[in-house]
Amino acid sequence: MKVNVLVDSSLWIEYFSNGPKTNKIAKIIQNANKDAYKTPSIILFEVYKKIKKDLNEQAANEAIAQIVDLTEVIGLNERIAVHAAEISIETGLAMADAIILATAELANAELKTMDKHFKGLKGVEVIQ
Repeated sequence: MKVNVLVDSSLWIEYFSNGPKTNKIAKIIQNANKDAYKTPSIILFEVYKKIKKDLNEQAANEAIAQIVDLTEVIGLNERIAVHAAEISIETGLAMADAIILATAELANAELKTMDKHFKGLKGVEVIQ
């Protein structure tokens, strides 16, 4: 069974804001395609908000356009919401993070993130 990839907002934000780990993250993002890369719609919220606040609206719009072009965007539905609630109860993750992890699990995707609070969770690679 093919394993998909879910790039967390922390990586997208680092990439679009040209942070110190951009080159490392670019190696992950350069392989992005709609067949294998999944993006929960909540990541669009997180990326747009942070890029607009830190850079500008044009940069935020360009970031969202690139994510939408390169990945399959998955909206929140009943199955993901209930699974996210279960994950949140089990792990203590906040709502957005639980939705992201639930989406990854249900899409058979490995979650790639820089957020340390995901460390040690199954199916997650924390990029350092």
